[in-house]
Amino acid sequence: MEHVRIIAPSEDEAVFVNRRNFHSINVQIVFNAACKILDTVAKWPGSTHDARMLSESGIRQLFERHYVPANCHLLGDSGYPCKPWLLTPYLQPRQGPQLNYNRAHKTTRAVVERGIGQLKRRFHVLHGEVRLRPEKVSKVIIACAILHNICKVRQIAEPLEDGDEDEDNDEDGGEEDIYIPQGNLAQSGLPYRANFTNIHFRQAVAPCLLRTCDGIKNYHSFTGHHLQLLNARHRTQSVNGLCFRCSILRR
Repeated sequence: MEHVRIIAPSEDEAVFVNRRNFHSINVQIVFNAACKILDTVAKWPGSTHDARMLSESGIRQLFERHYVPANCHLLGDSGYPCKPWLLTPYLQPRQGPQLNYNRAHKTTRAVVERGIGQLKRRFHVLHGEVRLRPEKVSKVIIACAILHNICKVRQIAEPLEDGDEDEDNDEDGGEEDIYIPQGNLAQSGLPYRANFTNIHFRQAVAPCLLRTCDGIKNYHSFTGHHLQLLNARHRTQSVNGLCFRCSILRR
């Protein structure tokens, strides 16, 4: 989803214009392997940088204060800083482990595109321009996220017609040069990622071996919109037998 279009607000209009030059709410969203939403933040104007959204989010606090168990990772795109708990792709991967890592990363993160597609097919209001004030648009997005999860729990089939895929995708090959602020959100995870890659991705990960399994449980409630962060015990298995738990972060 990333950016939800809105009409130009009467106040602070300029801050809602995103880098693609339309007015929007910038949405940070976390999916698990079953395309359920674990967390979403839908309050920031379209011009807000993804790293700032992450730095002020509850999910960052949960990881950095060690409420989330060890060996549980988020996977994010290149718009986020690399952290020991947030694994991002290499912008210019070398042949070997780095390229293997990027391929596994891309395959695993494909779930977020499926989740966004499902969310949009269920709730067409997210396709076009929402003609409400920004604060009301935020409530609509959160309501759609909650209803999406209810549909998942009750196994309510999604509409058959195809929905628009995420139109603001910066996946592989499309990464832009980004500014990562220094300080607490600096790229402190680069050595961790390098070590992780060299240990676990010496061999290519066959797509058929890249799988997830569901073991979700309620973990911690911290958001004002009453969505619970779930401990996503989804495992990605490489050819050497390593399993690591991950969730998918989308800005």
